[in-house]
Amino acid sequence: MRTVTLPRRAFLATLAALALGGVAALRLEPASDVRETFYLFGTLVEIETHGVPERMARAAIARAGQSLEAAHRDWHGWRPGELGTLNTAIAAGRPQRVDATLAALLRKGRALSCASGGLFDPAIGRLVGAWGFHADTLPEGDPPSAAAIAALVARHPRMTDLRFDGTEVRSLNPAVQLDLGAYAKGAALEMAAAELRAAGVEDAVLNAGGGVQVMGRHGARPWRVAIRDPFQWGVVAGVSLRPGEALHTSGNYERYFDRGGVRFSHILDPRTGRPMQGIVSVSVLDTDGARADAAATALCIAGREAWPRVAAAMGVRAVLMIADDGAVFATPEMMARLEPAQGGYPAPVQIVSLPEDVTPPACPED
Repeated sequence: MRTVTLPRRAFLATLAALALGGVAALRLEPASDVRETFYLFGTLVEIETHGVPERMARAAIARAGQSLEAAHRDWHGWRPGELGTLNTAIAAGRPQRVDATLAALLRKGRALSCASGGLFDPAIGRLVGAWGFHADTLPEGDPPSAAAIAALVARHPRMTDLRFDGTEVRSLNPAVQLDLGAYAKGAALEMAAAELRAAGVEDAVLNAGGGVQVMGRHGARPWRVAIRDPFQWGVVAGVSLRPGEALHTSGNYERYFDRGGVRFSHILDPRTGRPMQGIVSVSVLDTDGARADAAATALCIAGREAWPRVAAAMGVRAVLMIADDGAVFATPEMMARLEPAQGGYPAPVQIVSLPEDVTPPACPED
């Protein structure tokens, strides 16, 4: 059994030894598990293939790595690149043509933001910068003033301000500044998996901080990952992922800073401009990595009362939520997939069914 933990910004941790299995051969070169690590998106990214000859695996991983590096460069809102150029154009009130991949990612981000009711909103880059969470290192100094936060919130930057004409992007609101960190990793892992598949790899696991994407299986068994306990070192439960599934976790326990006994998380509520409260961890299992990544963020902000309706509106069904008082909630779909850690769950799991009468908000048309 191979197990990996899923903190938001943490490295893929091996918690159990990899069981031995059969190997195949190609041109007399033995197949093996091949693993490589990159530092991208402010975290360590690991790709591991199974059952592929090493030479072929290394070439495929290199190809996937190039895809990830391009995404890291082009989708970074705070460094020179395509997204940075677009942010400059938006601030100046002019349209900007981007490549087709970024245009598609932004369209998807707008749709996910709309479905979440604006709780997931990558347009709040100015707020992210004000809090200091735009850099790879944690913020130093005091939080921004209440007046500074209020001024940024009052400008109402929203993903729904974006309009598209093919690959040309413009914004109805110059206050929009795009920071794609809340779903870019999920999208990037999907893209890298497609590169591996095109190179002939059928079985692999890809991890970037709090997100895992799997392809195929690990021999005779599925890839198995563990959801980290946000309060202490250990795991809450394991999940065996089916081919093509992704599991993404967001929370306040990895990327934050403390001032005056108060924890300030990097997950900001677009409505208030302030960090999330009340929830410490949300894990979402889905067949769409970008949607799982975005939903994990949105549900952290939605909180204990609103999260079932937001999950239903976003189209995700398998959710695990842990509140700051230790309460654990799971949808029936997630509960059916959870495998409790040794000693059981840290608290009784409260099963929450999602409402069936939720109509997603109407999204803008171009």
